[in-house]
Amino acid sequence: MTDMIAKTQIDRRMAEVIRPVVEGMGFELVRVRLMSGKTKTLQIMAEKPEGGIEVDDCGEISTAVSATLDVEDPVEDAYTLEVSSPGIDRPLTRLKDFEVWAGYEAKIETTEMIDGRRRFKGELAGVEGSEVLITIEEGTIGLQFDWLSDAKLVLTDDLIRDVLRSRKDAGEVDQTQFDQIETIIDGEEET
Repeated sequence: MTDMIAKTQIDRRMAEVIRPVVEGMGFELVRVRLMSGKTKTLQIMAEKPEGGIEVDDCGEISTAVSATLDVEDPVEDAYTLEVSSPGIDRPLTRLKDFEVWAGYEAKIETTEMIDGRRRFKGELAGVEGSEVLITIEEGTIGLQFDWLSDAKLVLTDDLIRDVLRSRKDAGEVDQTQFDQIETIIDGEEET
């Protein structure tokens, strides 16, 4: 079973170079993408094993990865290095992500047609062996993880509220800011 951290050959090569650095610093690699455009951008998403990442952590990862990439030099052209968190509507790139985010809405795409479709949108229902379970209109179905080409959480009020609540509980969100955001999401009027 593979993961979807790196899709293309160059992304996989970059991940081989980057992963030991990121993991050696105590973080997990979530995604690597070398995106083309006027200037290429190497996008690295990482997080702590328990989830989340701070801006200072991203800066430290960027410094360490940059030094390694200068030595390894896997990309000939100039590029910009971007290190970030996966965000709230995060990509789901590892089998464990589908277990951790069970109960939340996601969009999943497969490499091949399955029963006449490649796109599935519904509530994640965890994993069973190497299958990702998702509840769609027709019921709960299992998709082999290796069949997936792309997956990400859908930004919903419930997801935002729960992520902010967990950050609040961890002391990462100012109480007054959280109360204002929660009020807006829940649609309650401030008194």
